[in-house]
Amino acid sequence: MAFDYDLFVIGGGSGGVRAARIAAAEGGARVGLAEESRMGGTCVIRGCVPKKLMVFASSFPEAVAEARAYGWDAGIGAFDWPQFRTRLETELDRLEAAYRATLKSAGVTTHDARAVVEDAHRVRLATGETFSAKHILIATGGRPFVPDIPGRELAVTSNEMFHLPALPKRALVVGGGYIASEFACILNGLGATVCQYYRGAQILRGFDEEARGLVATAMQQNGISIHCGTDILRLEKTAGGISAVATDGTEQEFDLVMYATGRHPNTENLGLEALGVQIGRRGQILVDEWSQTAVPSIYAVGDVTDRVNLTPVAIREGHAFADTVFGGKPTRFDHDLIASAVFTQPELGSVGLSEEAAREQEPIEVYATAFRPMKTAFAGHSNRVLMKLIVSQKTRRILGCHIVAPEAGEMIQLAGIAIRMGATKEDFDRTCAVHPTMAEELVTLRKPLRTA
Repeated sequence: MAFDYDLFVIGGGSGGVRAARIAAAEGGARVGLAEESRMGGTCVIRGCVPKKLMVFASSFPEAVAEARAYGWDAGIGAFDWPQFRTRLETELDRLEAAYRATLKSAGVTTHDARAVVEDAHRVRLATGETFSAKHILIATGGRPFVPDIPGRELAVTSNEMFHLPALPKRALVVGGGYIASEFACILNGLGATVCQYYRGAQILRGFDEEARGLVATAMQQNGISIHCGTDILRLEKTAGGISAVATDGTEQEFDLVMYATGRHPNTENLGLEALGVQIGRRGQILVDEWSQTAVPSIYAVGDVTDRVNLTPVAIREGHAFADTVFGGKPTRFDHDLIASAVFTQPELGSVGLSEEAAREQEPIEVYATAFRPMKTAFAGHSNRVLMKLIVSQKTRRILGCHIVAPEAGEMIQLAGIAIRMGATKEDFDRTCAVHPTMAEELVTLRKPLRTA
């Protein structure tokens, strides 16, 4: 059978674009790609990139305060949200154009339309066009959602945060994950009075307990009011804003309510289940270690599979798929030991097992230190940073590393390389410190704080 394309990709986010580019440029495949929204997907258009730029913007008041402590006659005026938003939108336009140019130069044919799967080798666009393909890749990502509560239409999600007409003076962030915690810090840094409601016992579930506890304490010291064990019963429009009625019996008024309580894979109405593609209980596409679905010609990568929902993971999954199917290099992406960062203030960097998970697996030693960093201690701040290593008693390998500090994301990337290579505690001990730095503590921890 002659196909229109060797590969048709549905979704122009990080995973889909990487798969399409590698299949076309390196694998010599004829590739088509359909994207119903903006090219670049969640990360570039409404996720990591604009969020990190907002993190940068929100950090300047604290930087100016530190500058004064160091002797500078420094001051800062009001934040011009419209100016920043305009520059942000210009930057996102530039990045989207770069994505399109990359696909074009690789020889990928793009279609600005929604696509659904008609059968194992055919897709149909919202324009009415249909195309046949030997292989189909689903890379439609995920989306945030607001629970079905009275007044849910009054809330926004992370998607809308980059396009607000004005910044709120009073903001409520609902959720305890990294997206919620990051936006709580962003809004606080930009001058809003921020509350964060989370129904669990502590924010940042899944991260090391000691690390997430320190982040929560720092956020509260910075002025964010965190209410754990608290959820929203209903939202009501008032003359002055939005009233949030909470499960703890309180009722408080806000200018903005943002929900970040999870994301759903974008699998609805794609025509997958009727073809035999298996869908999990959370709506995710079930795939094997090669990202292949139950239908041999259909694959899926990225957040739509709900494995590890991080942009670099989607990119690596997409690349592995292209190498396997079109490059003659069977490749399975290993989802273990993936480093990650939470861009709160301070940041949290993590790779490997938390102390809690490691001690359930085997006997461990815990090496940790918390201290006031030189830069901010000089400025009179009481904030502390954490450096923590989880070590196997048997093999001496580093099972986990957790850092809470400014620029923790930069540090954990490098620590992740060593830990991925199987570094032991003694390998860290033999490494000479770079002084004076915060990260030198990772190679000067000599005695375990505790064993478990």
